[in-house]
Amino acid sequence: MSESSRLPTHGSTKEAILARMASLRDHDVNWRAGRAWSLVFSAGDEVSELLQAAYTMFFAENGLNPTAFPSLRRFETDVVAMTASLLGSQAATEEIVGNMTSGGTESLLLAVKTARDWARIQRPAIRTPEMVLPVTAHPALDKAGHYFGVRPIHVPVTDDFRADVAAMTAAITPNTILLVGSAPSYPQGVVDPIAALAQAAQARGVLLHVDACVGGMMLPFARRLGYPIPPFDFSVPGVTSLSVDLHKYGYAAKGASVILYRGPDLRRCQFFVQTSWPGGIYPSPTMTGTRPGGAIAAAWAVMNYLGEAGYMNLAAQVLATADKLKKAIDAMPGLHVLGRPDMSVLAIGSERLDIYAIGDELTQAGWHLDRQQSPPSLHMTVNMAHVAVADQFLHDLARAVQRVSRPNARRRLAAGGLRMAQRVIHALPPRVVTRLTSAASRALGQGSGLPGRTAPMYGLIGALPSQDNVDDLALDLLDQLTRPNLASQTN
Repeated sequence: MSESSRLPTHGSTKEAILARMASLRDHDVNWRAGRAWSLVFSAGDEVSELLQAAYTMFFAENGLNPTAFPSLRRFETDVVAMTASLLGSQAATEEIVGNMTSGGTESLLLAVKTARDWARIQRPAIRTPEMVLPVTAHPALDKAGHYFGVRPIHVPVTDDFRADVAAMTAAITPNTILLVGSAPSYPQGVVDPIAALAQAAQARGVLLHVDACVGGMMLPFARRLGYPIPPFDFSVPGVTSLSVDLHKYGYAAKGASVILYRGPDLRRCQFFVQTSWPGGIYPSPTMTGTRPGGAIAAAWAVMNYLGEAGYMNLAAQVLATADKLKKAIDAMPGLHVLGRPDMSVLAIGSERLDIYAIGDELTQAGWHLDRQQSPPSLHMTVNMAHVAVADQFLHDLARAVQRVSRPNARRRLAAGGLRMAQRVIHALPPRVVTRLTSAASRALGQGSGLPGRTAPMYGLIGALPSQDNVDDLALDLLDQLTRPNLASQTN
């Protein structure tokens, strides 16, 4: 057993611990320099300093019991009200209510759990509840379906990557309890036709959740800046719930998201309570028990610090940078932006070049971009950290395109090996393929993570004969990467 995999016999000094942590962080992607096109949203040093101060002020407080910490209750209710005011809330006619959560995944989990429990009251005859969602919807919804016994019905999108309203309507059955649309969808950054989906939901008497986790704190300001943003929020009759992440374009500290509902009766289906426990009455509004006070306080602090004018200024810079990137990418030979993104989330595709090889070249240049599939693409979420580095990225992207366009012995060899592997895979019995994918994932997991060049890996995944093989590969790799013995070996 490695020394670092046991609790140390004696503690270290504060200085030694912090130095070790800084050394480990040196291997992370440099998001502070704008090198990460996902995962982290930064609005600059001043906002970061405020977030750290506010988070630290309440880092020990627990949002589990609002009677013990009324300050956190005030912060949360204020944050929910401010968020709702941006997203179509009409307090004079109806009440939009909600709660803060730990992130978009928890918000989506709650939306599905709430729909299930609503259906138990309103549609008690349903025994196998279903939700209809486009294939571009976030996989946290599938996770929610897996956890709560709600069957996801995936519907293909149209050629512009938006939800196909006719196909989703046709997929509604007597077991359907929920429709889902995105604003925008993560893969290509397009807003689904929420108004049409809402009409379909109302006509069939089902709920409609809008996943605005990415766009909820950007789209309202984009509309005010003159961008043609389609209706997507509570101003649309038929939208019954909406999720928005504050730690994305709200620039709050992680993890901070909000789940909103049209009316308290629906939100009541989200709650849990146990009144017969010997330890006392235990009510819980969200998935978690303990709720870190720091995240709640920091969200309140940054929203009051920036205000509408601050968010408008940030949105203007981000959207201008995204427009610049879109135009430059479309002008590069062999590249194009997929669809017509509605804000600052986009994907780079190619009809003739290996887009994963281009991604590998960018990785070698120090950039972090997510790889996507169906169709193959590179994902970009533009935020304030990228305003200052857009030109350097475009320079490196053009250089990556040039390198991938030129003949290359290593790539030719890899492509030949991939074609051979594909032929072998299709010739082998399924049980043998399963054993080989498991061995491959174990081999990957023995290192410090995924390989530096992922184009061959994505090509091999595309050649696997069944989704079960792909699932097994991913699960085995996840198991390997999260085992303690691996953590103790990395630097």
